[in-house]
Amino acid sequence: MKLSKPKYIFVTGGVASSLGKGIISASIARLLQARGYSVTIQKLDPYINVDPGTLNPYEHGECYVTEDGAETDLDLGHYERFTNQPTSKSNNVTTGRIYKSVIEKERKGEYLGKTVQVIPHITDEIKRFIYNVGSKAEADVVITEIGGTIGDIESQPFIEAIRQVGHEAGPGNALFIHVTLVPYLKASGEHKSKPTQHSVKKLQGLGIAPDIIVLRCDEPITDPGIFRKIADFCNVKPDCVIENLTLPVLYEAPLYLEQANLSAVVCRELRLSTPEPDLSEWRAMVSAIKRRNRAVTIGLVGKYVQLHDAYLSVAEALRHAGFALGAVVDIRWIDSETVTPETKDACLSSLDGILVPGGFGDRGIEGMILAAQYAREHHTPYLGICLGMQIAAIEFARHVLGITDANSGEFDPECPHKVIDFMPGQSEAIDKGSYPCVVAAGTTMARCYGSPQIRERHRHRYEFNNDYRDALRAAGLTMSGLSPDGQLVEAVELSDRPFYVGVQYHPEFKSRPNRPHPLFQGFIAAALEG
Repeated sequence: MKLSKPKYIFVTGGVASSLGKGIISASIARLLQARGYSVTIQKLDPYINVDPGTLNPYEHGECYVTEDGAETDLDLGHYERFTNQPTSKSNNVTTGRIYKSVIEKERKGEYLGKTVQVIPHITDEIKRFIYNVGSKAEADVVITEIGGTIGDIESQPFIEAIRQVGHEAGPGNALFIHVTLVPYLKASGEHKSKPTQHSVKKLQGLGIAPDIIVLRCDEPITDPGIFRKIADFCNVKPDCVIENLTLPVLYEAPLYLEQANLSAVVCRELRLSTPEPDLSEWRAMVSAIKRRNRAVTIGLVGKYVQLHDAYLSVAEALRHAGFALGAVVDIRWIDSETVTPETKDACLSSLDGILVPGGFGDRGIEGMILAAQYAREHHTPYLGICLGMQIAAIEFARHVLGITDANSGEFDPECPHKVIDFMPGQSEAIDKGSYPCVVAAGTTMARCYGSPQIRERHRHRYEFNNDYRDALRAAGLTMSGLSPDGQLVEAVELSDRPFYVGVQYHPEFKSRPNRPHPLFQGFIAAALEG
């Protein structure tokens, strides 16, 4: 049921940040897909960084890498996991990127000497990105999430731009959804609607009247008067006030919102006449998730573990594997700086599997090396991702090959034995995006993937040093994944173990709740077998 022109949905947030606008956007996309529409989702981020690639993970969580190598906001991971549709550079735009584009045009004389201003030049550039993402994806519906909170000074150009898009698209072609917090006061035993009323009033003052208001709450709203009051004071239809309760299973959100009639309301307001959504596969998946009857404990040994969102896709990929295997995955968040020769047994002995994720810089590296050594010596299933693969190679060189000062050129540029380093002729730019990998037969990689060639997403600079390839192979380390030309080592493993694999790429970005990544599934299966 291809539409002649796309419809637009804009999702804003009020009262507080981190209310789950990304989950709402992804859930609406899933529900519209279930009704037969093609959907694309875009995130507009108000910060001035050109992209999240240089941001510390503690600032905004993980940097999510798309197929085309774009470094983007973590919400794009939610979009892909819920919709099973790949995103690209077009799906994430920041204030910095907008201003960079406008300034470059001004320097080229494209504005013909005009005074460059926020309106119309910045807002026109924002609108161009909104319209382009829909045309590139040939989508029926374009969902645009606006980062931040209504009232933030940095987001005002985005709000003005989407107001203009709503006006240009016309009635029935654009929909504004406002997600707000409805706090529950335990002292009085009631929910409070006043913060929502004030947030909507602020949004209305910026020229946007929301069509639907989604109420984020931790406790169920049992008083129907709350919904009626918000509808009356905020000038929306009574059935356009939707409760969004915090759920124990993230992927239950589309079903919960469908139960609240959200997709029907969205379709009505956008004048879409469609059959009921087919959510049978999604319902079966959620039902299976709730029936899990086994448990496994995985230690995630990293340097940013104080903020779990720094490893969001890794954590979700572990859970996806658990879904498929009927297991609850208990993730132990272990700060690699706390893993020392004295503490390693206490930190690691109770784990069913050890995962060392990606990262940059030398902080916490020795703790990661100890974790890889412990896994190798105790036959504990090990999965190393990007940096975690490099850690496995360094550890093996030190403790099996006997090169006690083996290291990476990233951590010690003067090290005489750089097992990990820049390759001859390689630039220092980060390799990003999807690249092919040839899988060696008879390996754990081959058993997991079941294919001789794969494609995975990368985000790294340093490579396995080929000068050490023969020596490490002779000592027992298998090079189980190579670039098609054989020049780059993409994966290493100990093939005589149930699971001890390190990969240079980021498999977590391609895992889905109803289609777990084969490496994560193999890792969790080995951990369950103990």
